[in-house]
Amino acid sequence: MRMIFLKYFAALLIFLGFNLEAAGNVTAVASSANSSPKEDKPIEISFAGDILLDGKVAANMDKYGVNYPFEHVRELLSGSDISFANLETPISTRGQKANKTYTFRSAPKTLQGIVNSGIDGVSVANNHTLDYGVHALTDTLDYLDKYKIGHTGAGRDIDEAFTAYSKTVNGKKVAIVGISRVLSGPSWYAGDKKAGIASGYNFDSMMRYVKNAVKYSDLTIIYIHWNNEYEDYPEDYARTYAKEFIDAGVDAVMGSHSHCLQGIETYKGKPIFYSLGNFVFTPTQRSNKAYDSMIATLTFKGDKVSSKITPVRLENTRPTLREAAYNEKTYSKLNKISFNVKVNKDGTVSAK
Repeated sequence: MRMIFLKYFAALLIFLGFNLEAAGNVTAVASSANSSPKEDKPIEISFAGDILLDGKVAANMDKYGVNYPFEHVRELLSGSDISFANLETPISTRGQKANKTYTFRSAPKTLQGIVNSGIDGVSVANNHTLDYGVHALTDTLDYLDKYKIGHTGAGRDIDEAFTAYSKTVNGKKVAIVGISRVLSGPSWYAGDKKAGIASGYNFDSMMRYVKNAVKYSDLTIIYIHWNNEYEDYPEDYARTYAKEFIDAGVDAVMGSHSHCLQGIETYKGKPIFYSLGNFVFTPTQRSNKAYDSMIATLTFKGDKVSSKITPVRLENTRPTLREAAYNEKTYSKLNKISFNVKVNKDGTVSAK
């Protein structure tokens, strides 16, 4: 009996010794991992301009498939950690048409084109999201959720409207806040218990939400609908807003709405793109400027950010990469209308 006990006791010691040794190895590995510095990997975010999925764009999607508008840029958009744009249309089959010159409404199935394009999120803070009323706005939010497309800029109340699109990349939380300073009137502004758009007209209210996004994020970007259509230069308020955003801790400001390219500026080392132009759209005949566009790719590493531009031209409603001569023409125009930066021959942006 004593021999049997000793035999089992010895086996138990062997078992415990094996596991203690293994546990010691695990502890050593964990200690080693904790002692090594965390690598600060770059984060690449690509931004595009206005996307319309109605009218001729919708007809092309019906004829050629939902991927048609994005075929020439899908590889570029898919290659970034985040790709983001402005959705210039409600997504719904409901609602009553607003009394305004241009009204849009797009079918839910068209969102599959955005999903397949590599675009991760959209701002819906613009002057068309309420073209068919509140029901169409809430439908838009629901359909974006259904298709797993991130969004910001509108909501069932002001808190939801200003809620940032967010994604964690390489251990850092990236927040993009959608805002519009071009709306049809106060009835479009989101409020307490009131659906609508994240309005940029009330500066103090807007800045409270911006500062809150900065507080809870590692990188914060404002995507804002502003300025006048077909104008090369931003309005004075836009330049003031951009600097106020950056003073509040924002890392970049990206603009849309003007239907043409506008200039670039840096402030405290942070980029400001006043307008990215149309992206997927049916341009009117008001100006040839409406066909010129670009994708702006920002790379964040540490506390530094660099920018690179990829020019595109709208051909049959879709952004298309062009030859070197077109790129050079785009860079030349941007150099004329930008403020304190230079666009180089490879599309990179540097301070003058």
